[in-house]
Order: sequence, then C-alpha cells, then structure tokens
Amino acid sequence: MKPSIVILAAGIGSRYGSLKQIDQVGPSGETIIDYSIFDALRAGFGDVIFVIRKSIEEEFKEALLKRWERRADVGYVFQELEDVPAGFQVSPDRKKPWGTSHAVLTAEKKIGGPFAVINADDFYGASAFKVMADFLLKARSEENAYSLVGYELSSTLSEHGSVARGVCQADDRGMLVDIVERVHIEKTPRGIFFKDDQGQFAPFRGDEIVSMNFWGFTPTFFGFIKRAFENFLRENLKNPKAEIFIPLVINKLVKNGQVTVKVLETKEKWFGVTYREDKSRVMEELTKLVAAGVYPKKLWA
Repeated sequence: MKPSIVILAAGIGSRYGSLKQIDQVGPSGETIIDYSIFDALRAGFGDVIFVIRKSIEEEFKEALLKRWERRADVGYVFQELEDVPAGFQVSPDRKKPWGTSHAVLTAEKKIGGPFAVINADDFYGASAFKVMADFLLKARSEENAYSLVGYELSSTLSEHGSVARGVCQADDRGMLVDIVERVHIEKTPRGIFFKDDQGQFAPFRGDEIVSMNFWGFTPTFFGFIKRAFENFLRENLKNPKAEIFIPLVINKLVKNGQVTVKVLETKEKWFGVTYREDKSRVMEELTKLVAAGVYPKKLWA
C-alpha cells in the first residue's frame, strides 16, 4: 500500500497578505503545492489529502483541485475552530485554527496507513520526498515509529523577517531525542539570533538541524494527538492565540519513550513564502531547477 500525503493548507497566511497557497510561482503558473505533489507522486506516494478551511473551499477547488484530480486520488478535509471534543466550548474571541497537530487530526478519517505531513507553502525538494516515501513504505501501521526530514537552519531563513522553527537534537543513530520550537529566528549582520524562553535574544550557529514540518507517521499518531489536544484545551481553551504544534506533541512522546522518530537526512535546498517578499526568490530558485532539468518547464504537460 502506497503511503498517503497530507498537505496542510488551512493557515490564514496573515504575514503574507493573501491566500499564498494558490499563488503562482513556477514558469508555467505552477504553485509550490504543484511541485510537492509532482515530487510526492514520483517518489511513491499514493493519495493526497488537503487540510483546508471551509471558507476557501470554492477558491481552492477552482484554482487547484481540477488540475490534479485526473492525475491522483485527491481529497480534502476541513480544519475548523468548532471541531473540538464534546464538553469543550470555543471562546468567541478565538479567530485562528488550533495549530498543526489539530490540522493532522482532522485528516484521520481519510487515512488508512502510513502517511506524511507537509506544509502547503514550503518547497522541500525531490529527494526529501524519496527518503520519506522509502521510510513509510517499510513502516508498519500499528507501530509507533515515525520520522521527519531535517534541514540545516541557515538554509531555512527568510531575508524579510523572522521565522519559527523546530530545532532538533538527534543521537548518533539519527534518532530524535529533543525538538524545541524556537520563535523569532532572524538572520542579522551579526549572525542568526532567536528569542529564548525569557524573551532574550540568543545566538544560533546556523548548522543546527530543524524541522520544516515534513513528518512521517503511522495511524497510531491520531490516538496520541487526541489525548494531547484534550489536555491542551483544558489548559488553553480561553487563550485566543494558543496553538498545539506537532513538535510540542512529539517532544513529549519522545521524552516519555512512547514513540521513536528517525531524522531523515537530505541535501535539498528548502525555500518557501513566509512573506510576500519571498516570492521573487522562490521564482528564481524554481527557474534554476527547471533550467537544470530537475523539473519540466510545464509541470503538468
């Protein structure tokens, strides 16, 4: 059975200023999602499941879904604020989704075996999909053996503002032992800095391995998310900005010895559109890859 791929596309994109998931960046009008699906299919993935918001359904279907439905088994699910366990009441002050762990949970009914999770607005590179597909093709659905694709921090930063990254620590076997979400990471003339837990700026070397939200899971992860989400709601239901990110859930599971996570290596160059100003760089990088023969000029010819 081929693994599935879940694409998280429900983010509001407030920093970017528009629905960046459907912005055209390729030489023939392709989006970053187009390249992700192209790479996923040729790496060995099967069905594609999008997590979107109900409010963008028609725009999403018109702009993107039609071009894929003849090439792959494509479906979608909704991530909505009201989708919480029984007994919890959503605060009227809450405007944004509950975070990436909640987004993954919404896809449960579409998943029947091992699956990968990616962001809609990140370019991961062909070999990243290959190493993930190879891992998942060997994965057993009932086991708690997961994976993530790691990237070097210095190659994942924007020239136009700060970013957040899950900073990873692995043992000598390449198994994850710690992942910490760091915020306000920024490249400056003096080096790379982030805000620590006390709100003070601290330095990074730049060669740290970080997660760009390219994860590999078996269906056992859904049970862990459900329990984690309920605990999160008990503590944060009245906080309108709190989110439950995948690294937060994974870190606790790893620390408790409940799961293993293999950090998969790749030499791929990541790029993405965190800010609108990032778009020109993405277009330049894709043009180079097309010129080098990595991708055809017209992806879906």
